[in-house]
Amino acid sequence: MSPQPIDPQPPQPGLTGIVVLADGSVFRGYGLGAEGVAEGEICFNTSMTGYQEILTDPSYAGQIITFTFPHIGNTGTNPEDIETQGIAARGLILRAPLTDPSNFRSDHHLDAWLKARNLVGLSGIDTRAMTRRIRDLGAPNGVIAYRKDGKFDIAALAAQAKAWPGLEGMDLAKDVSCRQTYGWDETLWTLGQGYGKQTAPKYHVVALDYGIKRNILRNLASVGCRVTVLPGNSTAEDVLRHKPDGIFLSNGPGDPAATGVYAVPTIKALVDSGKPVFGICLGHQMLALALGGKTAKMERGHRGANHPVKDLETGKVEITSQNHGFCVVEESLPANVVRTHVSLFDGSNEGIKLTDKPVFSVQYHPEASPGPQDSHYLFQRFVGLIEKAQAK
Repeated sequence: MSPQPIDPQPPQPGLTGIVVLADGSVFRGYGLGAEGVAEGEICFNTSMTGYQEILTDPSYAGQIITFTFPHIGNTGTNPEDIETQGIAARGLILRAPLTDPSNFRSDHHLDAWLKARNLVGLSGIDTRAMTRRIRDLGAPNGVIAYRKDGKFDIAALAAQAKAWPGLEGMDLAKDVSCRQTYGWDETLWTLGQGYGKQTAPKYHVVALDYGIKRNILRNLASVGCRVTVLPGNSTAEDVLRHKPDGIFLSNGPGDPAATGVYAVPTIKALVDSGKPVFGICLGHQMLALALGGKTAKMERGHRGANHPVKDLETGKVEITSQNHGFCVVEESLPANVVRTHVSLFDGSNEGIKLTDKPVFSVQYHPEASPGPQDSHYLFQRFVGLIEKAQAK
């Protein structure tokens, strides 16, 4: 029998938005962005800035983001701070109304930016209660809706939320990966100059796109790489045909085991080729699968820009940016795989490397600069492996 909707806040004039969870729980608020209905897994992100980058991060495909920081909208939006051309997130949930922009780089108000991209948002939601619910019970499936007349069929929305299959077993990388091969030479942004261009690359890296972020590509270009980006379903032959000096496995959304159906055989062959390999996020998880390990769905995941991670090789602690709902099961890894990084929040695996090949990966996002540059050394480490391989 379907649960009856639990609506602690009956309809009131002006309440134009609603969240309905798969268990029938209801949260009412105010609509923003585009009118409409969106379904997905509801997660929370603890970042204090970077909402535009978060909303355009392909790793958020299939998810509705609850922002725990109250001042969303304060830096406006601009055409530079996007991680991909489209929108991957399904929607957003806020406590306070959108803050008006006050930043010299702002081009548009966030509300106008959301409308132009047909993204549904809500404010006035008790995000503390939502975050506690996710923390204690796991990330729920849910529906958010915005209607200017404030009229909602709660039973139908609850049924829609309950019917959504969830992220486990879902291959979302195929929806956000590029369709064609392309080259990349744009480097990191600097104040007063914007983005630069790599004109004298020393190395050639092929990046497999499972939902890659633009700032990853900029970091690779900034350490001397010419980057060729291939679709995530490319074969090892497709990759090696480009004669790369190194191979990068990108971030992305969804269940690594589902995407791994076609990606893992490719990754196995690339590891066997002896080329240096560097993976992050989904790339890290699928590398572990290719090496014989397992992955598992986390109850609440890691999402935010304040996650402490310890580098076990140096003893240093990095403040990292994270966005993942699956993790590598460390006990499943073979003997030639060494744990290199660990989360200081929950002890989960944050990095691995092979003892017999130039291959390593991390769970977090070194390009997102929360430290702000605590993790940039990983791109240099990758280049170091390329240099060492070329010296043989």
